Amino acid sequence: MSAPLPPQPTTDAARAALVEALVATGAEDRSAFATLYQMTSAKLFGICLRICGERGAAEDVLSEVYLTIWRRAGAYEPGRASPISWLATIARNRAIDWRRSAGRRPGVTLDAAPEVADETPTAEDRMVEREVAGRLHLCLDQLDDKQRGAIRSAFFGGLTYAELAEREAVPLGTMKSWVRRGLQKLKDCLRDD
Repeated sequence: MSAPLPPQPTTDAARAALVEALVATGAEDRSAFATLYQMTSAKLFGICLRICGERGAAEDVLSEVYLTIWRRAGAYEPGRASPISWLATIARNRAIDWRRSAGRRPGVTLDAAPEVADETPTAEDRMVEREVAGRLHLCLDQLDDKQRGAIRSAFFGGLTYAELAEREAVPLGTMKSWVRRGLQKLKDCLRDD
């Protein structure tokens, strides 16, 4: 008879550990910063790679992302945003900035995944990701089609507001309003959970 499995940390425990590492990084704790890097680098690298489309560029952008995180971690407010959302936004913005400065179109390379270092997620990580993704998709489904499409293209597809506005043939301000209102509805929906 095998020994029972130890209890797995809850989603709240994983989030609390990430918040703790981020807050301690804000206090310039180098050890916490290393922990934060270990907890998030694979996910943030994936975001950079998806938007940049080139492994070398994604690695360069990721180093800029962590420099930004080191400098701005003190401004993170745990009650305002989830830690992974805050970090992912920094990664997304830095990657889009790189793409704009390089004058490149969005690169979606499905073959890039095998090049990523093998940081197989633990069962806990997969459980947390499934729960968060499930809640996010339920909330996304509550948005109107224009907002949902714009948010998915911007945050999951890496398109800029200008590219979205051009694709949908609407003014840039209209596109920004769709995304801003949609994000506010998402925030309210996720907060209700």
